[in-house]
Amino acid sequence: MKKIYKKLLFLFLLLPLCAISQNVVNGIVRDAGSGQSIPGVNVNVQGTKNGVATDFDGKFQISNVKQGDKIVFSFVGYKNETIVFTNQKSLTVNLTSDENQLAEVKIQVGYGSVKKKDATGAVALVTAKDFNKGNIVTPENLLTGRVAGLSIATGGDPGAGSVIRIRGGASLGASNDPLIVINGLPVDNNTIGGSRSILSSINPSDIESFSVLKDASATAIYGSRASNGVIMITLKRGAKKLSATVDVSMGVNTLANTMDVFSADELRTLISEKDPTLLPLLGNANTDWQKEIYRTSLTSNLNASVNGMLFDKIPSRASFGNTVQEGLMLTAGFQRTTGSVSLNPSLFEDHLKVSVNANVSLEKNRFAAGQQGNAITFDPTQPVYDANSPFGGYFQYYKDNNDGVINKSDLTPLAPLNPVAELLQRNNRSEVKRFYGNVKFDYNFHFLPELSVVLNLGLDKSSADGYTRVSDQNPLSQADGRIVGSSTEYSNDMSNQLLDGYLAYKKTFGVLNLDATVGYSYQKFTNERYNTNELLDDGVDSAPVTNIDPNLVLIGFFGRTNLSFYDKYLFTLSYRRDGTSRFSEDNRWGNFPAAAFAWKIKEDFFPESETISNMKLRLSWGVTGQQDIGQTNLDLYMSRYTTGLPTSQYIFGNTIVNIAIPQFRNEDLKWEETTTYNAAFDFGFFDDRLTTTIEGFYKESKDLLANAAISEGSNFSNSGFQNIGNFTSKGLEFTVNADIIRNEKGFNWNANFNSTFINTQIESLALNQDQLVGATGSGAGDGATAQIHRVGYTPYSFYVYKQIYDEGGNPIEGAYADLNGDNIINDSDLYIHHNGMPTVTMGFASNMNYKNIDLSFNMRASLGNYVYNASNATRAQYSLLRNSSVVSNLPTSVLDTNFNSSETVLLSDYYIENASFLKMDNVTLGYTFENTFNTNSSIRLSAGVQNVFTITNYSGLDPEVFSNGIDNSITPRPRTFLIGANMKF
Repeated sequence: MKKIYKKLLFLFLLLPLCAISQNVVNGIVRDAGSGQSIPGVNVNVQGTKNGVATDFDGKFQISNVKQGDKIVFSFVGYKNETIVFTNQKSLTVNLTSDENQLAEVKIQVGYGSVKKKDATGAVALVTAKDFNKGNIVTPENLLTGRVAGLSIATGGDPGAGSVIRIRGGASLGASNDPLIVINGLPVDNNTIGGSRSILSSINPSDIESFSVLKDASATAIYGSRASNGVIMITLKRGAKKLSATVDVSMGVNTLANTMDVFSADELRTLISEKDPTLLPLLGNANTDWQKEIYRTSLTSNLNASVNGMLFDKIPSRASFGNTVQEGLMLTAGFQRTTGSVSLNPSLFEDHLKVSVNANVSLEKNRFAAGQQGNAITFDPTQPVYDANSPFGGYFQYYKDNNDGVINKSDLTPLAPLNPVAELLQRNNRSEVKRFYGNVKFDYNFHFLPELSVVLNLGLDKSSADGYTRVSDQNPLSQADGRIVGSSTEYSNDMSNQLLDGYLAYKKTFGVLNLDATVGYSYQKFTNERYNTNELLDDGVDSAPVTNIDPNLVLIGFFGRTNLSFYDKYLFTLSYRRDGTSRFSEDNRWGNFPAAAFAWKIKEDFFPESETISNMKLRLSWGVTGQQDIGQTNLDLYMSRYTTGLPTSQYIFGNTIVNIAIPQFRNEDLKWEETTTYNAAFDFGFFDDRLTTTIEGFYKESKDLLANAAISEGSNFSNSGFQNIGNFTSKGLEFTVNADIIRNEKGFNWNANFNSTFINTQIESLALNQDQLVGATGSGAGDGATAQIHRVGYTPYSFYVYKQIYDEGGNPIEGAYADLNGDNIINDSDLYIHHNGMPTVTMGFASNMNYKNIDLSFNMRASLGNYVYNASNATRAQYSLLRNSSVVSNLPTSVLDTNFNSSETVLLSDYYIENASFLKMDNVTLGYTFENTFNTNSSIRLSAGVQNVFTITNYSGLDPEVFSNGIDNSITPRPRTFLIGANMKF
């Protein structure tokens, strides 16, 4: 009996120790404002893996808690609450709302959204407060230089489109343009005839934010069109609060740079030295032809919008915009008028959310014929005007043959035409009407609030009409003794119809948050073109020609699951199966899976750190596709025949028979696929005052689509689209955003810097055969190519001869290295010498404000990119002083080489120039007058300069060219001086 008492006494003494080591805490978590319980709150013992989540009633029970442990309560949209355990048996915790979290802008990721801190893929978010300022005519320029891995190069024409690349693109011969998605509607990358670009009809002031999706994890949900990345544009929505804005700006476009050519007196001196026989052909004028075809022009923007409740029930927004931009080149112009309406009603106690977005635009263009090259070479000793000229008073080269009629048959053979007359006597205009928008229904089931069904109906419809009319005074419109003039007219209708339907399920299961989406997508593209030519007299006109392209239909089945454990371990799985009408039935369908993992590692490694506020590791893998090989290649797998024009017919007796010509066919054409691996670290310091991202990626594209040569007799063409090889891209991205000074005596300074390194290499080509590409342009070497696709090298590498120099370092004309040692200089001595892709690109943006004064600027740099200066290679040779029986001007760079013939120097590596540059795109200074009419009103006045400066060693007009590194002269980018006013009510 005594032994039993002793055991009971011993057990009684152990009970307190057991209680200390295995405390169980019960409690409930409520909203501090409403007192309502909160389900799904994460309850974790800090520094351990011990954690639970509150149930449907906000209750929790957590065991194994020791005295002194810190219990952390966290939930999205609320501030974290930390309680030190001091043997409490129950806890009542009140969480307060975190307005910063609630107001956080979500990243659009395709058929859904995610908060930036929960993103697993490579996604960059740029919101309105981060947009570039200045003379922004097309939307993409809001992003220029702001995102690592994203490059945007815009032309100098008014309303000009841009070459947009995300991580360098992923294709060799198919499109390298990213997929553009506007409010959930993917748009066609092919521009309708008469429009500047697919984005030129969109008003930048209607845009709320951009989400740039870069890796396959983020883009694979769009499967067949996502290999080149995705840019998701979110338009501004209706708001409940009544407000209005008016934004106006005016600018003056000036000519920043011209190509260096000889003046009239300099040319006279040069000809006296080099070829005196040309002296009788010179005139008496002193004309700068580049300045004659350019002008100082104006640009203006007017945008107005109003937000508020329509019928006191529907959050609404309406906007109007008008942009007018005159080009630097005579006659060039762009005008855009836009209107938009956004309605965002909620019905059935917010269970049904409806989003209606309707946007219309009218784009008017006048195009200037490409006279840059003509102005560079036209004889500066000749005048612009000639009072005795029968060609509208403009100087032209001609001889009177005394037949009483002066027309094009009297023009001096092969002589160039007056570049000013070519601009002013040619009227090339277009008018493009576009409607794009969508209606989205998002219904959250009453009986199952975790489940929503979404239906998105979208339409993008454009129609274009245009013409080119040539004056009857123009030499080329005069023929056979008739003064006729001519007109070419065309029209184009394109439509893009979308139906997306999907189910979205969100639920919390203890420590697990689940977000799943599954759906179906149908999209159809149509295109019809019509054109005709006519003479403006009683002559015979050509018959009209109508082209109706086959419809392009894309069908997709997709699914995505986001899993979050303890709000710390994040998984994303997605899959899409796509079908396209572009390929045969055997190759029509493609499968595009992706997976990503993210780990918020701060709490595990630095739980007590006040310096590190965020640390996340991201890993992803995925497969995306490509099928965009142009509008005219929609049915290459089918037997196709092209009928001849009415002027191309056979006549058998009284029967007229049209010619039918078989076309290239490839039944084996299939998807190009790109596999991407991505790894990244995201860091936040000092309460995210400083954030950085370091990201690495590796892409492999296989079954590359390209227009390649075909063996003779094997098809109905000598070339056509085929799947010909593989290439890889690898790179590093670095981004840092810093609030350098935050509200120090009214002064704030935020800066953003990004840098990207990319290297691309061809891994295989069909039969390992080289492909010569990169036409050098017009001139004596017309038809030559200066670039090559070769296994082991970057696409579009320059393929040239190695120039030999004399003792003084001067290039010797026609002297090249015998690289293969056979004592003969021929094509076997061509070698690969650099490429047009930059090694490193960088962007820097700075925004400062002191009380009501703000100053911002943004800069870009490109390092390691080379350019083939075709303007010099095809023009800077003394033999070209004589152009048939007239005189031509030359670039002054001929004095550096003393080259005589372009035929012997066209492929010299001397013309491959380092085109690295530093550009300041914009600087803007503003002042805001607050409370101008009432407490909610303000007026901001601003002044700025666009295209401020360019620092480069490149000798050409501009180091930023479009054609994979070939510079055949471009329209100069204007330097614009702006003033503006933004009024808010």
